[in-house]
Amino acid sequence: MKWLLVFWAVPVTFLGGWYTLSYYDMNFGLQFLTRDMHDVVFMVYGNILGVDPAVVPGMVFKAILVDTAIVFGLVFLRYKGLTLASWVKGLFTRGRQRTSTGSAAAPE
Repeated sequence: MKWLLVFWAVPVTFLGGWYTLSYYDMNFGLQFLTRDMHDVVFMVYGNILGVDPAVVPGMVFKAILVDTAIVFGLVFLRYKGLTLASWVKGLFTRGRQRTSTGSAAAPE
């Protein structure tokens, strides 16, 4: 489980750090942190996807939110001691309760 979190957190942190530093042009003398590189990267992604480059950062942010929700959902299920299979099985058997005698008791 910790490796899942590591393999999720490292790329998200790297992407967020790069985006923030390049957006505000805090490059520390490194070419890949310049605002020009920032604009070129999003222009390339926009051309590949066939959308306006100004829309790409919002799309990336939404994808990160969805991935984060999935990862934290898996962590929550693991914390509660459930597996994904038992959770899905519980969804489909929730309304079905069987009585031990085979017939329901009449209400009074």
